[in-house]
Amino acid sequence: MFKFCPSCGSQNIQFENNKKFHCPDCGFSYYHNTAAATGCVVSTGEEIILLVRAKDPAKGKLDLPGGFVDPGEGAFEGLRRECREELGWDPGPNFTLFASFPNIYPYKNITYNTCDLFFTITVPGLKPGDFKLEEKEIGGIRFVKPGDIKPEDLAFDSTRRAIKAYLEYNTIRGK
Repeated sequence: MFKFCPSCGSQNIQFENNKKFHCPDCGFSYYHNTAAATGCVVSTGEEIILLVRAKDPAKGKLDLPGGFVDPGEGAFEGLRRECREELGWDPGPNFTLFASFPNIYPYKNITYNTCDLFFTITVPGLKPGDFKLEEKEIGGIRFVKPGDIKPEDLAFDSTRRAIKAYLEYNTIRGK
């Protein structure tokens, strides 16, 4: 990420423990902290919504609605904003957190470590026409029975783990 120290210009900048840039010449430190991201299993009661990614990473693969939490936002706020941006739809505040997993998100030669928080909400009667997709980010929408999802079709490891956790979560709840 850094070839030169942003403070003094030294070429001695070091990346320590996969989290901190440090310059031994001037003492500059920058922590490349984990970013928060959200995903949501939006269920109709029978099917869940999966989005087709329109850009890399994992272009063409399936993903859940959601994305990075912006500075100054909480996870719920970030998830609602992402649903409005990606789907043109505000799901309201009634999410349930059911899982969290670490993830790796490679973007433009920078690897971001993320902490992905997964929520669920059930909204009976949803149809594809209820959404206005952000075409730059979303290549399509699919309504899929959760048990029919193939893990290899999903964009990220954390999403694969979240779908598995969702299936277990609903089994425990008797759904």
